[in-house]
Amino acid sequence: MKIVKALQSLNELDKKGRYVYTSKDLGTVFSEDRRSTFLAGLNRLVKYGILQRATRGVYIFAYSRNRGADTVDLIAKSLRRGHYNYISLESALSLYGAISQVPIDRLTVMTTGREGEFATPFGVIEFTHTKRSKTEIVENIRNMDRPLRVAKRVIALRDLKRVGRNIHLVNEQMMHE
Repeated sequence: MKIVKALQSLNELDKKGRYVYTSKDLGTVFSEDRRSTFLAGLNRLVKYGILQRATRGVYIFAYSRNRGADTVDLIAKSLRRGHYNYISLESALSLYGAISQVPIDRLTVMTTGREGEFATPFGVIEFTHTKRSKTEIVENIRNMDRPLRVAKRVIALRDLKRVGRNIHLVNEQMMHE
């Protein structure tokens, strides 16, 4: 993998709004390379600061013009691609103003995939597993102009009660507005 060619490819994808990649995504972008060549090139791109390792297996194009507040959502989507994911719990309730504290360094996400916590340079992403059906999930999330959908207010509260934490932070009056 040639650094100049890699930069050109990543810049072209950035123009289309794509700047968060899994290792597998990058393997597709640089598919002409053998596996060992690809891995060595990937390490060089990180070493030279062209790619930033967000967390294990997820990378950010460091020179992207698109980086911003949505980056952490895109990382979360990449980590649990193929599963239903939505912002809920404290993060969603904070968006609605129904919780007394704003989680500034943490994104709480419900997923049909595995639970887990991932530290990234953009904040911690916490996945909590849900057994809700796909239909129930789709009916109870909203598009709020961000990459991940957001649980409706009552669903976010129900999720928070189910995990049994921080209920004392909820402003019940805000739940009914």
